[in-house]
Amino acid sequence: MTDSATGGTQRHILVADDEPHIGRIIQLKLERGPYRVTLVSDGQIALELLHSQDPIDLVLLDIMMPYVSGLDVLEKTRQLEHRQATPVIMLTAKGHDADRSRAFELGAADFLTKPFSPNKLLARIDELFEV
Repeated sequence: MTDSATGGTQRHILVADDEPHIGRIIQLKLERGPYRVTLVSDGQIALELLHSQDPIDLVLLDIMMPYVSGLDVLEKTRQLEHRQATPVIMLTAKGHDADRSRAFELGAADFLTKPFSPNKLLARIDELFEV
């Protein structure tokens, strides 16, 4: 997809969150951002997409998801050569220090506790893409 404002390609963001309401809010906000968003509801589907060669410029991962947790998805993503530098922002309803520490050890770019401001999330994503 082409971004008409810049004439360039839209950045693709993978959002993995098992709470449909939150995932949809994030998707709507980012698509106005303007980003292209793929929304999935569990860690297994997120991993399948991350294993593919499809361009994914950033990943938003909820920690608590069915099948594979967000932290496990992050760990497995960092083992994929073509995804090692992909920025990942962790999202969680429970801001446990152990989860935060583990996320940063695994290479997360940021860690946000729900509820968070969609505007702040968008600003943080825009910041990560600045060169």
